Amino acid sequence: MTVYALSTPPGRGAIAIIRITGSHTAATLEKLTGRLAPQPRQAALRVLSDPGTGDPIDSGLVLFFQAPHSYTSEDMAELHIHGGIAIVDRLLGVLSQLEGLRPAEPGEFTRLAVLNGRMDLTQAEAVADMVDSETMAQQKQAFRQMQGALGTLYENWRQKLASSLAHLEADIEFADEDLPGGIGQAVLADVATLNDEIASHIRDDRGRSLRHGVEIAIIGAPNVGKSSLLNYLVGREAAIVSARAGTTRDIVEVSLTLGGVPAVLADTAGIREAGDEIEREGVRRALKRASEADIRLHVTAFGDSPRSDGVNTDKASFQAGDIYVANKQDIGETTRPPNIHEDDFFGVSAETGAGMPAFIQALNARVQQNFGLAERPALTRTRHRIALQAASVALSRGLERAESGMELELVAEDLRLAMREIGRITGAVDVESLLDVVFRDFCIGK
Repeated sequence: MTVYALSTPPGRGAIAIIRITGSHTAATLEKLTGRLAPQPRQAALRVLSDPGTGDPIDSGLVLFFQAPHSYTSEDMAELHIHGGIAIVDRLLGVLSQLEGLRPAEPGEFTRLAVLNGRMDLTQAEAVADMVDSETMAQQKQAFRQMQGALGTLYENWRQKLASSLAHLEADIEFADEDLPGGIGQAVLADVATLNDEIASHIRDDRGRSLRHGVEIAIIGAPNVGKSSLLNYLVGREAAIVSARAGTTRDIVEVSLTLGGVPAVLADTAGIREAGDEIEREGVRRALKRASEADIRLHVTAFGDSPRSDGVNTDKASFQAGDIYVANKQDIGETTRPPNIHEDDFFGVSAETGAGMPAFIQALNARVQQNFGLAERPALTRTRHRIALQAASVALSRGLERAESGMELELVAEDLRLAMREIGRITGAVDVESLLDVVFRDFCIGK
């Protein structure tokens, strides 16, 4: 079967690209152009016509990629035509009438690339991330993953486990042979080290933050200027600003980019002993959001009673990486609390803009430093996390069994389970069962 799809966004445009892949690709080009397919990887100007009527449709560039040297590892072609809606619809209609062709499903081109060994599942997921990237950091992370950085890391772990398992099985199967003593037990230290490495990788949230946005909560007492601070940061009136305490009852979220990293800035209700039921619910949500945030901006204002942590509750207490923002410095200067480091304290005025450039620069730097790209590839998807957690559980169980003196056969089985879970991430095992999950959200034509 040969599939085809529009690979550029639908609608009016200067150029549209239609992709075709499968065993009928060359024959389809001959039917559309009345000529043999162009030489592989050489663009050729051709008139594309309706094979049934001979009516010309458009003149455009035709490229032919011969198997296995194509994106899908099958014969593949691209038709670069004018982007008029009528032209695209007419050509897609013609393709639908040709025998042996059908429209591609979402992600089917990349799915074929995986099935044909052109890439692993982590690289396929990175293709989708490249298409969806909105910031430079997202693009860079997706590109590194598409080049195989994450897949290589996971495959190296799987190979280390395979080597350890081989030593264990040698100790089990050839116990009566003249092998070095304790050859199986000797590899358990390597397994423990690898398990620690996997656990550290799971705890690293940089990949999630780059894909979904760093969560930043603006918290503090009522009427300290939290909404004004949000509006200044995003450059528009995203939140209602009022001198009346308790104006913000629910969480106001705004997406922006800080230090090249996507971020979600949340303005929360003022934290205080609330009077009515609605405000109490707002305070509850504020505390919950503060406890879940990656970074908290603890906002106070001139004239407030000094607090050591910016709020009066443990759930939103000052933590490493947070920033203390003393607002309304146009009224008077706030003294830095003694246990807040000077690098974490900023006196600003959201009204006049005083001190804001230094604060914004520090916020950008903090986001970039804590959640930007690092040399080591980061965990990016929930699917990976679930598999790695299962692998870590199996390895921990195996190490406990070995330490308690249980049979090495049980330890070896735990290593096999861990290898299998890691292999599921890249598609080294059970690839067919994972394809629908991986390609569910792909766009058609990719």
